[in-house]
Parts: sequence; C-alpha cells; structure tokens
Amino acid sequence: MARQWPCKQEVGELMTIDKDALGYGGGEKASFAADPWTSRGRLFPEGGSLTRSEFQRDRDRIVHATAFRRLKHKTQVFISPDGDHFRTRLTHTIEVAQIARALARALKLDEDLAEGVALVHDFGHTPFGHTGEDALDEVLKPYGGFDHNAQSLRIVTKLERRYADFDGLNLTWETLEGLVKHNGPLLTPQGEGTRVPVPQPIRDYCQLNDLELASYASLEAQVAAIADDIAYNTHDIDDGLRAGYLTFEMLEDVPFLAGLMRGVRDRYPHLEASRFTHEMMRRQITRMVEDVIGCAQQNLVEVKPQSCADVRAAGRVIATFSAAMAETDRQIKKLLFSRIYRHPEIMRIREGAAKIVTDLFGAYLEQPSLMRSHYWVEHMAGLSQPARARHVGDYLAGMTDSYAIRAHGELFDRTPDLR
Repeated sequence: MARQWPCKQEVGELMTIDKDALGYGGGEKASFAADPWTSRGRLFPEGGSLTRSEFQRDRDRIVHATAFRRLKHKTQVFISPDGDHFRTRLTHTIEVAQIARALARALKLDEDLAEGVALVHDFGHTPFGHTGEDALDEVLKPYGGFDHNAQSLRIVTKLERRYADFDGLNLTWETLEGLVKHNGPLLTPQGEGTRVPVPQPIRDYCQLNDLELASYASLEAQVAAIADDIAYNTHDIDDGLRAGYLTFEMLEDVPFLAGLMRGVRDRYPHLEASRFTHEMMRRQITRMVEDVIGCAQQNLVEVKPQSCADVRAAGRVIATFSAAMAETDRQIKKLLFSRIYRHPEIMRIREGAAKIVTDLFGAYLEQPSLMRSHYWVEHMAGLSQPARARHVGDYLAGMTDSYAIRAHGELFDRTPDLR
C-alpha cells in the first residue's frame, strides 16, 4: 500500500510515494533499468573488466578526463573572481550526480549510468557559463553555431586524447545516448528537429553510431536531467543570497519557498542567516526529489514498461515533476531570471565576458599560432574555413574562466573587468 513521506505536513501537497517499492533497501534492479551486461557496446570494441560493469567504467573514465578537471574553473552563474564559495561547473556537476544517484537508487535503476550521465552533462560548457556559450554561438553562426550538448559529445568522442587506440573516451552507447538526449528526443518521428535543428556534430556522430534521436533516453538519463534542474534551482538561490542579489523577502514571492521558510522559522525561531539558508535549501532539495520519485512511480504504473526499450518508446518523460511542482519550478526560474540572471550588474559582467570570447575567437581564427598548443596549431593546416572556425571554437570552449581572462590580457590592451 502506498504510504506518504513523513514531511508532507510541512508545505503543501506531496506526490504519494510507494515506500515499499523504493530501492533504498538494495536488491534487484527494475526490469526497465538499463543493464550494463547487455549494453549496446562501444564504437571501438574493447575487452570487458573483471571488476567493473561497463557503466562503472564509463563513469570512471569521465571522472579522470581532462574536461572534468577543467570544470573546477568554469563558471556556473557568478564569475570566478567573485569568491571561493560560489558554485563552479564542477561543484554543480557533483551536486547533480548526487541527486541523480539518489533518484536512481529509489527507482531501482542503474546508479552508475545515472551518475555517469550527470557527471558528463556539462563537459561542453564554455568559460563564463551561458554567456560564453551565447558569444561562441554568435561567432560560429556562419559555421553551424555552437551547442554545449553537441560540444560535450565532441569532447568524449573526439577531443579527449588519452587512449592509444582511439580518440575520445569510447563510452558506451547508453552513456552517449544519455548525454545527447537527456532533455528529450532531438527528432520527431518524421525526422524533424523537435526544438531547433539538430547540431551538426551530433548528426555527424550519428552517421557512425546511431543514437536514435527520435526516441526518449533511458530512465537513468531522465533522472540526471531532472537532477540538474533541482540542483541549479536550489543552489542558484543559495549563491544569490550569498551574493546579495536575493533576499529572504524576495523568496516570499514563491509560495513553495515561503512555506519552506515558514517551517524553518517555526522550528528554529532564532537561527542565524547562514544556517537558515541551509535548512531551507535542504528542505527544497528533499521536497523536489520526493516529488520526482512519486511522480515517476505514478507514471511507471501508467506506462507499465517491462524493459529499457519500453521506456525509450513510451512517448513521454517518466521522471518529471508533478503539475504542482512544475509550476513551482517555473516560479523559481522566473525569480532567478528577474533577480539574478538579468540583474544590471550581472549583465555588465556578461557583456565583458562575451567580449573576451568574441575577441579571442577573432584573434585565433586570424592567427592560429596564438593558440598555445602544437596540437591546435598544427591541425589548422589545410582545413577549410568552416573547419578552422570549429577548431578555434573547440579550443575556446575548453578554456577555463581564468585562462580566457589571462589569454585576453596577453593579446589585447584592455581586458574587461569581470568583478
């Protein structure tokens, strides 16, 4: 019989969760979970491991990749000089992986695959967060534009150079599928783009290894995607409060957040601000995670998948928010956009960051020898103009915030102040 989590009385209505069906007690995975022992394999065949499943090996390769280490010095929202305690792409990624793994365990999925997709999902992000991505997309528009998911795929299939037998990380089909489709299908059944045209790097790779862009991804990839939403919604509020762009009074505009704060105040009436923030944030994460679990359980009852293939063919997302929590998610995003992402000071910094990316792209395209690597310079020889531009884009996308600022300072008389 379905039973409620004990925290229901704190704030509003909560999706009903069948605690008896949860995977926290261990045991067998669900029939619809991805199975590493029947993986579709790797583009370049390899021998198996005596001690690790194929999805464990993928996760380990991701953690040891150069692109993973670079996330330490790439911005989430606030540019790195702003302080040591704000999220970076790396800390955000670790938080997403933790939430994804918790969701996967509760739903009896393959935790290693869910964690791997979460850990790799931001590999393709440029320096300076979405500002850098927008700037790089603008200068690359004549050559196909820039998309961070497509760039993540390029990194793990081409740009990482660690192994003797192949470029990239040679990840399993399932991990690559999750990386590309964790936000949903990229093609309609009729072969048209679902939102925007499919980025060329993804189309090119699918000629070699079809990722079935018209189907949904595994449930493991779906929990990684919703974990990303939970993490950045919660932690951008935390960072916004720390930076002074948000106040507790502003959060009252979102009824869900107002209820969480009321519950904390009732229990701890004299709590200092930093502890108050943490108590609110942990409740927010818990409530959102529990909502996804309850909603996914309900959707699974309706869809009745018996295999991972059934999940892909379901025609809908299974791991999602309830209607009530989806509305809360929309309200939180609206608050973050108005109070943080579009704040005049953040916009000033964004303008400077975009100038750094744009200036560097132009300089490197005109004079490739300025790129500090024999690999990047030597591989420009004989390339067409579109290929040269993509090559420069790869180089720029791999930069950290601090490296991009330093590189600009060495090439130009004046570098924008991003503080």
